Amino acid sequence: MIIIRRSVSILLITLLVGGCAARAPQLYQWERYQGNLDSYFRADSVGLDSQIQLMEQDLQKIKMIDSAVPPGYTAHLGLLYAQQGRLDKFAEFLQEEKRRFPEAEVFVDFLLRNFKK
Repeated sequence: MIIIRRSVSILLITLLVGGCAARAPQLYQWERYQGNLDSYFRADSVGLDSQIQLMEQDLQKIKMIDSAVPPGYTAHLGLLYAQQGRLDKFAEFLQEEKRRFPEAEVFVDFLLRNFKK
């Protein structure tokens, strides 16, 4: 009887510890997005071209593994293109943001109106 209790106790502890160690799957695939935002707002030595290239590469990775693009990702990429004067890409990525996240529609429309001036 004591052996059974100990075995059950050890099994329960093992399951509990193992269950705590298991990670829940991420809702979004962030890749280097947070680092890119940091570089953008700090005006680091990473230029717009490099930031765009890194974000485009990460976007392809995210799509390849069929994961979800995080909120703000395509909007930020669009804003980088706008700073280069590529308003066609700007509008394309902001429309994508609005399609993925309908709750951002008011803000995205505001950005589209103000950058077209």
